[in-house]
Amino acid sequence: QVQLVESGGGLVQPGGSLRLSCAASGFTFSSYDMSWYRQAPGKERELVAAILVTGGHTNYKEGRFTISRDNAKNTVYLQMNSLKPEDTAVYYCKASRRVPSVTYWGKGTLVTVSS
Repeated sequence: QVQLVESGGGLVQPGGSLRLSCAASGFTFSSYDMSWYRQAPGKERELVAAILVTGGHTNYKEGRFTISRDNAKNTVYLQMNSLKPEDTAVYYCKASRRVPSVTYWGKGTLVTVSS
């Protein structure tokens, strides 16, 4: 079965760092674009970072977050530095491709930034 399993979330103090992992199985990981989204209570889903099958990537949080992937391990990572309380959210891993159109979502991992 297809699975995307996020891990690495937890409680961290402002200014701290976390690295999230998303382990994929049940599909050809190297053929999918990968991305991280987050959703805070009462807010809409927000794109955090994306990395393509080519390795090209975009990070949307002022250089504080960096996405990477290891195709040999079927894993995508999100390195988060200089964390702020506003970063508190459930972080979701997404796998997607256009042809044929397929999207998979993980269940999410909670990140709480608080003193």
